[in-house]
Amino acid sequence: MSSQIYDCIVIGAGIQGSCTAYYHAKNNKKTLLLEQFFLPHSRGSSHGQTRIIRKAYQQDFYLRMMEESYKLWAELERDAGVQLYRCTGLLVMGPEDGQYYSAVKDVLQRNKVPTVMLKREEFNQHIPNFNLVSGENALVDTSAGVLYADKALASLQRLFQSHGGVIKDGEKVTGIKPGPVVTVTTASGAYQAKSLVITAGPWTNTLLSHIGMALPLKVEKINVCYWREKVPGSYDVHNRFPCFSRQDGPEVDQIIYGLPSNEYPGLMKVCYHIGKETDPDARDNQTDQSDIQVLQRFVARCMPGLVPVPAVVESCLYTLTPDNHFVLDCHPTYSNIIIGAGFSGHGFKFGPVIGKILYELSTGQVPSHNLSPFKITRFQTPKSAL
Repeated sequence: MSSQIYDCIVIGAGIQGSCTAYYHAKNNKKTLLLEQFFLPHSRGSSHGQTRIIRKAYQQDFYLRMMEESYKLWAELERDAGVQLYRCTGLLVMGPEDGQYYSAVKDVLQRNKVPTVMLKREEFNQHIPNFNLVSGENALVDTSAGVLYADKALASLQRLFQSHGGVIKDGEKVTGIKPGPVVTVTTASGAYQAKSLVITAGPWTNTLLSHIGMALPLKVEKINVCYWREKVPGSYDVHNRFPCFSRQDGPEVDQIIYGLPSNEYPGLMKVCYHIGKETDPDARDNQTDQSDIQVLQRFVARCMPGLVPVPAVVESCLYTLTPDNHFVLDCHPTYSNIIIGAGFSGHGFKFGPVIGKILYELSTGQVPSHNLSPFKITRFQTPKSAL
């Protein structure tokens, strides 16, 4: 066992864990970041080149968190000296009386977020190569855009180390012993810290089993699809094509979202915000493609400038809670063990503000945001693993 006692150990070096570790180290806390895979890797939820960043949410509390997250991303961008964000706008579509579209519009207007309402007769002047479905309305969250995810993650880990933080990758946690000083065991050794933060994504419950609990989390494998432009540049970020989000439309009960051609030249990312349940350690055995069939129908109908067969299919894991809201809370028995989990496929953009909140929880500070939507107690009873 190492004789050093850290102020904090963070388990899981995805975006939430890396942000959490960074804010600890930035505030002069001796911090160890543990990762079971060798970095960088594509086995979890934080890999890939891009994510959408937006304020277009159905809940005011998420919008308030995003207002701070934008500021923190800008600070990280300056500190890293790397471009992490590009403004594209987010096109939001849906039936006027649909739950998703009407709620997003109300939240944006109530909070005075710069928004452009697109009239149907003017839609194609602003958004070429896109067919708005009959009966749907559209708006644009003008501050939204693209986060460069892989650059953000690498930048955070580099900044964390520049503040004295220690990363140990390729070290799978095999045991956690709670107490005033927490002991974390891996195949390579044992480490101690005054506090522990668990941000392990799909492997959260595996770790929580060591400390007597389980959360109602479900892991899904998402097919991340890229579609070829028939005419190069039609949906390109350099031609100011926006990100988009659409729900409550024909044949879909979840969000279909897209990002302009950027990562792969001539390919636009269009995905369905749902997948099939999977074991994170056997994800390659999950081969369901029913979501791709939904996307093919959507692309053929709404995006005539794309070939309606995916050119590239990658994968990502979502760790979902029953209500799709996060878990940001202390262990019910051990107050120095903090849990950040269940980011439900929409957590990346919140990384800096979540990292700050988990830092506040692990150091006994009053959280800077109302965490009542994210409490463990909202679930009837966390399952005991003892």
